[in-house]
Amino acid sequence: MNERHHGIGMTSARTRERLIDRLKSEGVTNLAVLDRLRAVPRHLFVDEALASRAYEDTALPIGFSQTISQPYIVAIMTEALLAGAAGKKLTRVLEIGTGCGYQTAVLAPFVQHVYSVERIQPLLQRARGKLAELKISNVSLRHADGWHGWRSQAPFQGILVAAAPEQVPPELCEQLDEGGCMVIPIGGRGRQTLRLSGQ
Repeated sequence: MNERHHGIGMTSARTRERLIDRLKSEGVTNLAVLDRLRAVPRHLFVDEALASRAYEDTALPIGFSQTISQPYIVAIMTEALLAGAAGKKLTRVLEIGTGCGYQTAVLAPFVQHVYSVERIQPLLQRARGKLAELKISNVSLRHADGWHGWRSQAPFQGILVAAAPEQVPPELCEQLDEGGCMVIPIGGRGRQTLRLSGQ
């Protein structure tokens, strides 16, 4: 991996390690997930002007009124999805809301194939470029309304939803495999709760 991926100064290994220590203190326990967050160069997924803040445990703007998710949220959602699989290798996972591709990059090694849907075309194009740069190839991206899922590729053993609807979209439930697990924040704007639901 080149210097751009490793980062310098505020994006260095020491800065990343502080983030991992914080995530541990917040209750993230899956060591494989923590290792993956340590390895993914989050500074590549934000504007250069914000690179010095990339390893803070906070959401950051990525344009189009969207944000890159807080690392803690990425960690607990990934951890919850893997826990829901109960040790089984996840073959097909649907991600709703590709955004900048950061969550996709964190999730990719744990899944045989990730199917990710994003409604904002420029974000999708940018994410495609970043994932290619990191040589992450087990991902299919689609420009569409994520609430409809990706029916032609269903069923999915896992569904991970970045956006927070008021209730679980029924179309997504229909695309979840038997015994599958969906991780979704519920509540829209304001107070949200993370829900784990299965078939």
